[in-house]
Amino acid sequence: MLEFHFSPFPVIETERLILDRVTESDIREVFELRSNPETMKYIPRPLVKNNEDALEHIKMIDEKIENNTGINWGIRLKDNPKLLGIIGFYRLLPENYHAEIGYMLSPDFHGRGIVPEAINVLINFGFKDLNLHSIEAVIDPENYASEKVLQKCGFVKEAHLREAEFWEGKFLDIVVYSLLNS
Repeated sequence: MLEFHFSPFPVIETERLILDRVTESDIREVFELRSNPETMKYIPRPLVKNNEDALEHIKMIDEKIENNTGINWGIRLKDNPKLLGIIGFYRLLPENYHAEIGYMLSPDFHGRGIVPEAINVLINFGFKDLNLHSIEAVIDPENYASEKVLQKCGFVKEAHLREAEFWEGKFLDIVVYSLLNS
């Protein structure tokens, strides 16, 4: 079985991006992301309502890192320290050499290739550094932009599960994409 250790925190760089730790100093940007109905449209989680909710989200990210049960990075441009989004392996299954990837990006930065760039570097990190065998993404079937990004990054559609999640009084479909370390 795999064992994960995220201390020291792994900072990852790409040509344009720095993926680093989300901290309390990012509270404003976390609030902007998690309170924005457009950003959260396809993420069945409650909108944050205030800075305290945003801080709780940051604390949840920290707890997963400290417990080695998940890891999320802040997405930033190299020439600007402002948090643009969050990406990470928010569910790790070490017994199966498996992780679930999730991401969100400020709508101001959509369509610039930022998410595929970040996903590709995390695929490499997951397979080479964490020794994962598979990475999965679970998305809303109407999130066509995310579907396109996953396909561009080599993920394959594995399943469309009908009414698999219950959120705000209704059942929601989910689509599962995966990528194997082959």
